[in-house]
Amino acid sequence: MRTKIISDERNLIDIIENSKVCYLSMVDKKGFPYVLPFNFGFKDNFIFLHSGNEGRKIDILRKKPNVCIAFSNSEELAFQSEDVACSYFMKFRSVLAYGKVKFIDDKEEKIDGLNIIMKHYTGRDVFTYNDPSVNNVLVFKVKIEEMTGKIMGY
Repeated sequence: MRTKIISDERNLIDIIENSKVCYLSMVDKKGFPYVLPFNFGFKDNFIFLHSGNEGRKIDILRKKPNVCIAFSNSEELAFQSEDVACSYFMKFRSVLAYGKVKFIDDKEEKIDGLNIIMKHYTGRDVFTYNDPSVNNVLVFKVKIEEMTGKIMGY
């Protein structure tokens, strides 16, 4: 069974929109990969993420904003012959998105980003936020500059 490379933007966006978690990869100061799972939102070719205001990932992203974000969904074990171990494989849909992190400082823009994240999980557009909540969260976005996708078994 072969993996199918997809480039149709609608299919790529569908995979992103149907993923529950994304994995943000960056390169640390020693040149090693550093990957973390995130909740996210997606709108107008931007991935919105949130985090605490400080920590290793923030230090890395402030110095090296180039990132790759991985999305995957529909994972399901499949096989061609139940008795042949090598015929087993994992069905999946995945996307890799590349871009640069931009930190959001404006309070209203941060709230918009948080609402985009919340909509991804709840379907609701508008929430309320108190000042300490907004001040104590870091919101950032990644404009997708390039994305590629693969489908296996579907």
